Amino acid sequence: MQRLKSFYLKEVVSNLQSEFNYSNVNQIPKIKKIVINRGFDESCQNSKILDILLTELNMISGQRAVVTLAKKAIASFKVKEKMPVGMFLTLRGEKMYSFLDRLINLALPRIRDFQGISVKSFDGYGNYNLGLSEQLMFPEIDFDKIVKVQGMDISIVTTAKTDKEAYFLLKSLGMPFNSNF
Repeated sequence: MQRLKSFYLKEVVSNLQSEFNYSNVNQIPKIKKIVINRGFDESCQNSKILDILLTELNMISGQRAVVTLAKKAIASFKVKEKMPVGMFLTLRGEKMYSFLDRLINLALPRIRDFQGISVKSFDGYGNYNLGLSEQLMFPEIDFDKIVKVQGMDISIVTTAKTDKEAYFLLKSLGMPFNSNF
C-alpha cells in the first residue's frame, strides 16, 4: 500500500469525519482519479519529439499516455485531420497515490521561488486543477535529455461535494497551499 494512501486511511479519514460530522463513512471525501493532460504546438509534429514527450510523461506517471488526434482540419490553426494535438492519461488506485505523493513531496518544492499553490483553482464541485509550466521539477526527468520544455495540466478529481471539503482533504494530505480557503 502506498504511503499516502495509508496516511489517508489512518489520519485524514478521522480528521475529515470530526471536522464535517459525516453520519456515514461513505460520505467522507476521497480522491477518485488524477488526469494529466499535455497539449502540443507546431514544433511537436516531429515524431521523434512526440516520442520523447510521450516517454517523459510515461516516466513521470508510471503509466502509458494516450495520444489524442485532431478530429477535423482547421486551417487557421494549421491543424490537419488525424494530426497529434495532445496526450493525456488517467491515474487511479495505487499509481494515483504514488504520483500524488511524488508531486506533493518532491516536485512542487523543487519549483524555483515556490510560495505554494493557489486556492482559487477549485472548480466549484470539489475538484482541483493545477498547471505546471515545465516538466523539469520531477526527479525522474534527466536534464541532459530534455529536447523541449513543456508543461502539463493536472486535474485532481475528488468525491467532495464542496470546495471547502476538497480543500481540507488536499490540505490534510500535505498539498502546499499559499493561503487558507
